[in-house]
Amino acid sequence: MKIWRWILVPLMAALSLGATTTTAAAAEDVVATEVSFEGSGGVVLHGTVVAPAGQGERRAAMVMVQGAGNRGRQVIRPDADAFARLGIVVLIYDKRTEGYSLLHRDYSVLADDALAGLRLLSARPDVDPRRLGLWAASEGAFVAPLAARRSDAVRFVIAVGAAGVEPALQTRWQWSEYLRHGGVSGSLAYTMRETAFRTVVAAGLFTESDFDAAGAWTGVHQPVLAEWGELDHDVMPAVSAPLIRRALARGGNTGVTIRTVPGVRHSLHLTANGGFDHLDAVPADYGRYEAAWIDGLPNVPGAGAQEPADREPEVPVIAPLPWYGTPWLQLAGFTLLVLGFAAYLVTAAVRRLRGRRYCPPVRRPARWLAGAGLAATLGAPLYLLFMMASAANVIGPVALGRPLPWLALQLLAVATVAAAAATATAGWRRRREVPRGERVRLGLLVAAGGLFLPLAAYWGLLLP
Repeated sequence: MKIWRWILVPLMAALSLGATTTTAAAAEDVVATEVSFEGSGGVVLHGTVVAPAGQGERRAAMVMVQGAGNRGRQVIRPDADAFARLGIVVLIYDKRTEGYSLLHRDYSVLADDALAGLRLLSARPDVDPRRLGLWAASEGAFVAPLAARRSDAVRFVIAVGAAGVEPALQTRWQWSEYLRHGGVSGSLAYTMRETAFRTVVAAGLFTESDFDAAGAWTGVHQPVLAEWGELDHDVMPAVSAPLIRRALARGGNTGVTIRTVPGVRHSLHLTANGGFDHLDAVPADYGRYEAAWIDGLPNVPGAGAQEPADREPEVPVIAPLPWYGTPWLQLAGFTLLVLGFAAYLVTAAVRRLRGRRYCPPVRRPARWLAGAGLAATLGAPLYLLFMMASAANVIGPVALGRPLPWLALQLLAVATVAAAAATATAGWRRRREVPRGERVRLGLLVAAGGLFLPLAAYWGLLLP
């Protein structure tokens, strides 16, 4: 969340709510108009209406609801330009920052924002309210059906890369796809997909994780065009498409078109890497099918309808955490490890600062245990958090099926276990040479090493 938005948004709201500024877009056949409008809860949203040049004709129009994250309206500007050149007026807007973040989101609030944008479009003289709808991509396809169920002003819905399963399942599958593509196998893939993911969900850090994605479409009566890229590795299209189709059919919707677009990725954009990249370029014919579908709606309301599949698709499930995997118990374990390893290093530093030159008989393995153990204990969760925050898109070089940071963490874990065994053995053999206070210090360190073993195994650091 950027600080300047907290300062400028209220000021701009007071000065320019409802104001518009028209500028010519790069292409002469498209005109871009900067707008501001009030979303849910009075939050001021800023956007751009991209429209075909020329006046005197009422046109089809749609609000474009972008996917996850808050990268700004420019992310879907190529899509908006393509639709405008085909004669469709579109609104793109920056997603709210108040009430939407990595750890907090509410699809119901975002649906109200989309409807506010719809009201802005409906007031334009160049928009035909009978051909006014929503276009929604990825996470936006969680939002669009909620908005369509709330307002008959929504005359159609186009969904691109919609997930038909709950966000938790969709995200877990996406991580697996990107890790597999990156050449990652073994313990990290399992830890990301199962251990780390289930812990995050159980800790409540994945908001809307159980959102009923398919159920949201039940009750949508407007015509729906649902599209997936052939190279979509984000939303389980083979499962999502039939689930959404069946949900619409249960609600009595017969105006449903299901379409797979060949050669494109999740967003229907071009790809140079089998669908695993994030190029902004759109195909030369982008938007033509959608424009023709919209034009045909008044004449053939049931066109493209498809019957539900004979059988429900097999949907994977997320198993509950074992008792020892609960977030608070794991947090307590990691905290004890950090305290146990750090205490040995801190006391050694204090002794050095005080000028005490006492060298315990088992100093070398104990130092290895404290140093390697602390590095592995702190490094593993930090690396897993980075991988989750980047949606497993930033993997880097891989050796032996492991990204280099994970390989380094595994080597540190092995060194920690070996050092714990060496420290315990040396401490026992030379126990008569060790003063009482030093025995306590070493005992706490070895205890931390013993606790490290099951925790490291559970998190995959000691697994192949």
